[in-house]
Amino acid sequence: MVFSSLEFIYLFLPPVLLGYLFLRHLGWENGIIWWLTIASLAFYGWWTPIYLPLLLGSVVINYGFHRVLLKFRDKGILIAGIVFNLALIAVFKYADFFIGNVNLLAGADLPMLRLVLPLAISFFTFQQISFLIDTYKGEIETSDFSRYILFVVFFPQLIAGPIVMQKETIPQFRLPVFQSRLALNLSIGATLFAIGLFKKIVLADGIAPYANQVFTLAEAGTGVPFEAAWIGALAYTFQLYFDFSGYCDMALGLARMFGIRLPMNFNSPYKAKNISDFWRRWHITLSHFLRDYLYIPLGGNRTGPARRYANLMITMLLGGLWHGASWTFVFWGGLHGAYLGINHAWSALCERGYVPALLPRPVAELLARAITLLAVIVAWVFFRAESFAGATNILVGMTGLSTVFEPKAWEALEAAGTSVWALFMIMAAIVFLLPNSIEFTERYNPVLGLKAMIARRKEEGFLPLRWRPSPAWAAAVVMIGAVSMLQLYRLADMTEFIYFNF
Repeated sequence: MVFSSLEFIYLFLPPVLLGYLFLRHLGWENGIIWWLTIASLAFYGWWTPIYLPLLLGSVVINYGFHRVLLKFRDKGILIAGIVFNLALIAVFKYADFFIGNVNLLAGADLPMLRLVLPLAISFFTFQQISFLIDTYKGEIETSDFSRYILFVVFFPQLIAGPIVMQKETIPQFRLPVFQSRLALNLSIGATLFAIGLFKKIVLADGIAPYANQVFTLAEAGTGVPFEAAWIGALAYTFQLYFDFSGYCDMALGLARMFGIRLPMNFNSPYKAKNISDFWRRWHITLSHFLRDYLYIPLGGNRTGPARRYANLMITMLLGGLWHGASWTFVFWGGLHGAYLGINHAWSALCERGYVPALLPRPVAELLARAITLLAVIVAWVFFRAESFAGATNILVGMTGLSTVFEPKAWEALEAAGTSVWALFMIMAAIVFLLPNSIEFTERYNPVLGLKAMIARRKEEGFLPLRWRPSPAWAAAVVMIGAVSMLQLYRLADMTEFIYFNF
């Protein structure tokens, strides 16, 4: 089920909230936990019920590993648990990818499995791997099954994150949390949900057709004109931003309606001052997972510069592969690995005084942000393209060196050029001038890990626009929600969130 669907908004969310409020009134802690668990399983099973046993089997088996690790703390048991989880992803997500490459390299004709990718498999397996590792390290003394299963399947974060750690959510599954500040929780939750719905339905889905048109024609082998190539790249850059940002806002808002605060997962990444800063702002929980459970175990930066760069590259290549079973995703991860290596090398040269300061600091910072954003846009082309040929056509077009063989194919896009650039200007103003949703509601502690974000915001000096529970803001949020709902009714087809595919 998709947060931005009519089924979710009309048929799912109201009865789940009513049941929660009734159990909250009774003061029945376990009742609330199991009600949210059952609702989350219904939410997951709405798409394809056949994969519910897979999800539940994964939960039961991982909880079994957890119980055994609590008793024995044996590294072999931990490895077995990790192998089990990675095997699930390997079979359902990567089997055909590996079979296809074996067929290509060996000239074989092995049959494809053609398994339908279960929703959220990358997310719930990563969460459970982290849970097993934390158990092995002794960071978890015990956890009852009811809280564990809700930790894994809690519907606001089940399908596309954030990737939550046990220490962040399980301690919140308590009656005092469920019963705290109901009016404020519902107000903040509804506000974040409405903003996220607007970002998804109006902004992301509104700009998506331009990206789809350019990338589809590029895949067909036609040369891409200069303006069309930039329209396609920028349209996807904004589409992905508002799609993922909108999902994160809606997930945070839904969780907050039940009194639960999730970790921050998105923090204005296009404002990043360098590529390291970008990864501290984009899909924050995935970055933390890759850092804590892959980069640091590989040796991190403790084994010398050469090993550090190798560890960065390995981490980002696997991060790219996590996003999808395609070499374009792997290449996207490799690009970011190279970006991070260059960034660290440049920082080391600057710290040692080998790079003189030729520009005033404000100009240098602006240039650094522009270069970072350009690097991200170039990488997004590979992230979106279905093949290297399609990505190359877009990038060559962006340089102005493309030869256009079928000019008629681009006539409709060229005719809409002025309106598209106007949309880009509006979206750029939202991205770079307005506070993001977390900053907008920061007075009321909308997420976990807020202090670091506030410190960064104060350094950067964003506009002083802040939400508060007042009639004026309530009217504004209702208007945003109404516009989103009207647009939702107008859509011919419901569109999933992009990260649902990962």
